[in-house]
Amino acid sequence: MNLRCAIIDDEPLALGLLESYVKKTPVLTLCGTYSSAVQAMKSLPEHPADLLFLDIQMPELNGLEFSRMVSENTRIVFTTAFNQYAIDGYRVNALDYLLKPISYADFMEAVNKAVHWFELQQKAESHTFRQSEGNAEKYIYVKSDYKLIQIELDKILYIEGLKDYIKIHLEGMEKPILSLISMRAMEEKLPANRFIRVHRSFIVQKQKIKIIDKGRIVFGKDYIPVSDSYKQELQNYVNEHIV
Repeated sequence: MNLRCAIIDDEPLALGLLESYVKKTPVLTLCGTYSSAVQAMKSLPEHPADLLFLDIQMPELNGLEFSRMVSENTRIVFTTAFNQYAIDGYRVNALDYLLKPISYADFMEAVNKAVHWFELQQKAESHTFRQSEGNAEKYIYVKSDYKLIQIELDKILYIEGLKDYIKIHLEGMEKPILSLISMRAMEEKLPANRFIRVHRSFIVQKQKIKIIDKGRIVFGKDYIPVSDSYKQELQNYVNEHIV
């Protein structure tokens, strides 16, 4: 695998150091170096990168702001001298976060993480999330905590939507998996014959519905509300299985 990468940093020394790291790393091909996000914004559409090493503190347009404008196909590794930006890096779904001064060992750790991510992404893209030739897919991949995680569809109880994230609640796991994806995007990834939207903030797996109590779906101690706009669809499913 070979990844196209670009570097954005307003500090010439930091820019030169990362450029030297890229040039001695066989898996990387440098497709651009930029001293500002504004400069990169003009060039990246014509010279797209798989991986972007992005400084956070820059004039005019900082790295966090620019990261929200980058193609979703580009993975971002933030570089900064201040570790207070780590949580912000997670919020924009960065692949990794490197604290200056950056050693080659730390750089390679981020590169290896990127290679692993793209390998998993290729594997995920080679599978369809819906039925194919009569055989339903058994799992999906989601991004969580800088990683791609494989989730077996059979283990999903329900999915809960928050403001910026979703929580995927699984059988046999106390803590849900958090992922930076919208409910609408997640719903499109799931096979419609297995999952049903019952509320603006909840998607449940049909075959996991064991108890419905006073208009709420019960999973152990958790009660999932069913909103009026989705009630009829759920009722239609239940009616198909009532004896």
